[in-house]
Amino acid sequence: MPEMNYDPADLNAYDYTLPRELIAQQPTEQRIDARLMVIERATGSISHHHIRDLPEFFRAGDALVLNTTKVIPARLVGVRTSSGGRWEGLFLRQAEEGVWETLSHTRGHLTPGETLTLRDREGRQVEALVVVARLPGGHLAVRPLLESGLEDFLERFGRVPIPPYIRDGQMVDDDIVRYQTVYAREAGSVAAPTAGLHFTADLLKRIQERGVLRVPVVLHVGLGTFSPIKSPNVAEHAMHSEWGELTDTVASRLNLCRAEGGRIIAVGTTSVRVLESACQHHGGHLAAWSGQTSIFIRPPHTFRAVDVLMTNFHLPKSTLLLLVCAFAGHDLIMRAYAEAIEQRYRFYSYGDAMLIL
Repeated sequence: MPEMNYDPADLNAYDYTLPRELIAQQPTEQRIDARLMVIERATGSISHHHIRDLPEFFRAGDALVLNTTKVIPARLVGVRTSSGGRWEGLFLRQAEEGVWETLSHTRGHLTPGETLTLRDREGRQVEALVVVARLPGGHLAVRPLLESGLEDFLERFGRVPIPPYIRDGQMVDDDIVRYQTVYAREAGSVAAPTAGLHFTADLLKRIQERGVLRVPVVLHVGLGTFSPIKSPNVAEHAMHSEWGELTDTVASRLNLCRAEGGRIIAVGTTSVRVLESACQHHGGHLAAWSGQTSIFIRPPHTFRAVDVLMTNFHLPKSTLLLLVCAFAGHDLIMRAYAEAIEQRYRFYSYGDAMLIL
């Protein structure tokens, strides 16, 4: 369908007003009970279903691409040992052997050699980190004072880094399971690939029984996924970088799927970023790839490796909304969002989903 006149570089073109009560504060009791908006790009039609209806829209020979990254309990809460002043941090990465980079929030300035006392999930306080160096952007280099490895350390002291629009970022016990896909394998994300939160083992089995191939990719979702676009001209936005991987086996399977008339169905914008990054790296051809990607998918973008997209509803003026507009067309997506609001869909990470055919 023809697009109305709009400037694809104008940030305001991707704005909409969302009633606050439509921001989902918890997931549906059963993952498959979330609603599913189905959009057909060829006709512009919009219909309303539920996640449990997903298999009806897939065909034998299609390939379902799932991001198997695992959310780590990266949020740390504690105090400065010397003063008792509140400290909060977010584990970002292992900078070097025995040194971690974290985001840091506290009053005043931390100095190298100062220690941090963390509160574990049972409320016990343990002197657990020492400051190595202050880094740019409010980041901090720290070294653990305990013998445990990173995974055990975060399991003991970390909390699921729930987005700030859900309960002001405060984790509840259910988030440990619900803010994680059932197929999560490789630890490394500080936010969930949220379209995947809707799947259950039974739903995946039903999809597989229809003759749909299931293939994994990895994109470790970074803090930058929440970074707003600040420039009125979206072309000036500095896109964040994330680590991803597409194996040779998966690339071969997807190329064979296409050759035999099947569709590549990307679950989530993170899967799209992996597939399109691989194509970008290989001059438009889908092949094995791994590394950092800062791909910014926005209108106009020619998609090389995605035929169908399943995704949640995204924040106004966000890079994720721009990606979806690039895939389905600006006018169709903005009309779909208006209809979702009218139909009282639930938005963002714990919200409902759309399937774009």
